[in-house]
Amino acid sequence: MCVAALPALGLSSAAPLFYAGLGLTAANAFVQRSAAQSAADQAYNQALIAQQSAEDSKRLQQQALAEQKSETEKSKAQDIFAKNIDALQASRSIIASEQAGTTIGLLLMDQERQAANYRESVNQSLESYRRQYERNILATEADYKNRINQLQSNVNQAYNQIPSLASTLLNVATSGLNSYVSLKPD
Repeated sequence: MCVAALPALGLSSAAPLFYAGLGLTAANAFVQRSAAQSAADQAYNQALIAQQSAEDSKRLQQQALAEQKSETEKSKAQDIFAKNIDALQASRSIIASEQAGTTIGLLLMDQERQAANYRESVNQSLESYRRQYERNILATEADYKNRINQLQSNVNQAYNQIPSLASTLLNVATSGLNSYVSLKPD
């Protein structure tokens, strides 16, 4: 500002007020800038903590899904094994019944067909479960990425709220000019 012009314009008595106002405006602008920087830094630090939490959550969910899949596969394998034993026992029982001819052959074929149908049913169920497992894993990945993207967006938003140094100085200069013009006699 043209400080030398103040006395020439008859503003010498207003000069201390002008300087005080300009100083307060500058101090306020820099305090606000510092507060915005601090808030952005806090948002960043919170995002780091939340990201670790999101990674832990994804890992635990995927571990639980993998354990559930493993247990289901083991259980179904035991079911098939038990059904095979039942089928063998039924076949031996048919053979032991000492029936002759075609009837025994038909009974054995029927017993084997039932066992095969059961095994196929279990295998189809397992395949469906494996596909669902893959979809669940993809869902945990998508959820994780969404959370990370939201955190990044929050951090970017916080840093975008920080006024630039040039903007801060321009606002102080504009305020000073407005004060100077308002103090200038008409």
